[in-house]
Amino acid sequence: MKSLAFLAAIAAFATFASARNTFVLNSNETHFVDPKTEQTVRYFGCDVQRGHGGRNFEETIKKLHLKHKHSKGGPRAAHLTRRQTQTPISINTYFHVLSTTANAGLITQEMANKQLTALNTAYNPYGISFVLKDTTFTTNDAWAVGSGGDMDAAKAALRAGTYKDLNIYFLTDYYGGNLGTCTLPSQVPPGAPPSMYVSDGCNVNVNTMPDGSMAGYNMGKTAVHETGHWLGLLHTFEGYSCTGDGDLIDDTPMESVSTDGCPAKPAKVSCPETTGVDPIHNYMDYSTDECYESFTPLQIARIEELWNQFRVNF
Repeated sequence: MKSLAFLAAIAAFATFASARNTFVLNSNETHFVDPKTEQTVRYFGCDVQRGHGGRNFEETIKKLHLKHKHSKGGPRAAHLTRRQTQTPISINTYFHVLSTTANAGLITQEMANKQLTALNTAYNPYGISFVLKDTTFTTNDAWAVGSGGDMDAAKAALRAGTYKDLNIYFLTDYYGGNLGTCTLPSQVPPGAPPSMYVSDGCNVNVNTMPDGSMAGYNMGKTAVHETGHWLGLLHTFEGYSCTGDGDLIDDTPMESVSTDGCPAKPAKVSCPETTGVDPIHNYMDYSTDECYESFTPLQIARIEELWNQFRVNF
């Protein structure tokens, strides 16, 4: 006999699946039709979750959440509605293109340069910029898939800079169903050897770079999304619920279902009992690249405070 807990889990999944299909046209288990572009697009995900950040990250975002709540009408209120960081943030960036033998030469330096432009186009309005220090091109059939220990080996060999420097690994044959993934910031002692943070950075499907072959996701904005995680942001649908903490950022509406495509008309509303429509244009949702537009003031406030706490002193 199935347990009550098991039956409850099945019921919860059915509710989630029903809600998801409310916002997707002509969907099946692997693809959906974007209602804006009418393109058939694969489902993709990103496995970054709140629990991946570690104790220091968890404690810090909880404290920031409480501080921002108490500051809404106080002297810090003006900062919490600012569009930009108080102090400009400039991030040294390293791109690593990992190709199989069959796909060697598929990605060019021009595409890497366009990817940097995509990052800066997204973040520059908020006082955050990226400086490309180097692009490496490596042909390695195992590293280009990036499964398990092979990704660890690639990072051990290629990671450059310190803990405040962004490393993005673009894989031609990235395994699984994700467009990318990234580490969240955590407490690393200043002066720590690189071996302590060698896994830090983002893995991204190479076909999401500008001019890549991934329909719906080839404007370079997967790297924008993953870099958001590297800077300390969670998904706007964190927890997949209309109640609870969500992403612990008050100016991103509660969202119980991640977005597929760009369902602007009619507006996507996964939590009708709360105020506002779903943040489909936020870089931390799962929308297609064309749909992405912005971060919120409190997302930028979190980026700045976590940057100053975890990375700036390296």
